[in-house]
Amino acid sequence: MTALLLAFLLVALGLVFRWPARVVLGMLAVLWAGVVVALLVMPEDHPMRGSLGGDWRPWAFVALVVLAAALYRAGLLRLRQQARARSGPAASSAPADADALSEVELDRYARHIVLREIGGMGQRRLKQARVLVVGAGGLGSPALLYLAAAGVGRIGVIDDDVVSHDNLQRQVIHADRRIGQPKVFSAQETIRALNPFVEVRPYHRRLVEGEAVELISEYDIVLDGSDNFPTRHLVNAAAVAAGKPLIAAAISQWEGQISLYDPARDAPCYACIFPEPPARELIPSCAEAGVLGALPGVLGAMMAVETIKEITGAGQTLRGRLLIYDALYGESRQIAVRRSPACPVCGGVARRG
Repeated sequence: MTALLLAFLLVALGLVFRWPARVVLGMLAVLWAGVVVALLVMPEDHPMRGSLGGDWRPWAFVALVVLAAALYRAGLLRLRQQARARSGPAASSAPADADALSEVELDRYARHIVLREIGGMGQRRLKQARVLVVGAGGLGSPALLYLAAAGVGRIGVIDDDVVSHDNLQRQVIHADRRIGQPKVFSAQETIRALNPFVEVRPYHRRLVEGEAVELISEYDIVLDGSDNFPTRHLVNAAAVAAGKPLIAAAISQWEGQISLYDPARDAPCYACIFPEPPARELIPSCAEAGVLGALPGVLGAMMAVETIKEITGAGQTLRGRLLIYDALYGESRQIAVRRSPACPVCGGVARRG
């Protein structure tokens, strides 16, 4: 048939010259329309009718088949796009239930979820949790990394310092190329690369008395990784005022200590144990006395562990116990600590349960 031969010729030319598919389809549509019009207007006895098939109805049937195939293909493409959208990164990071764990998150946190003490419910609590870390230095670095890896939903970090060469011996969240960059933004960059499901809120400023209580009130738990007593006492007073648990650690040379301070639940606050800063010559700074680079990694990881236990309810936290770690001799010991009724910071705080 002449019309079919023309159609095959158009398709062959399109393949040889690599015409766009829409051009070939357009020419075939024009050919089809010409054949149908010719069959409709030609007399029954016209000699060309035979070469065109003799009747317009088979051509109309062909058009209906082609149209049905095109609609079917378009429907399949639409379904595939919707499936990809549901399973893609954007959908995985924002499931219908904001607190639910997506398939990607279930895979990411699988080693937590199989732990009997955490499970799926504990992992959801981690996702819902809000943790503020004071200081993005030696203690804050590992704490931030492990909190982010654990899937804590919102992590705030406050620090007014910038990354310097001498930080990199122990502050593992930073990198050499970020020297001179504010530590909170350096930490944010690392956390985002580690876990895109975590929200990071950086505060590039020093924590001051006027905003401490308000800021800490926005979070469920506060971690103190600061390196000076005035800041530690400020964080403690604000945590007591906001009724939030405080996990604080400190390091010097080869030793470190950590505890969970929570007078609202009958544990002492930091000021109960350390009411006055010790004499400066008794507690030299890390710059003066030095510090083992891996030591803040140990204590910072402990801070993350205590935070995870406090959020999920797993095990027994260090509430009411002070853990002291001696890296030089590989020893650790615990001291039971109690609230001081005469504490000027938490003395009037009633137990909540």
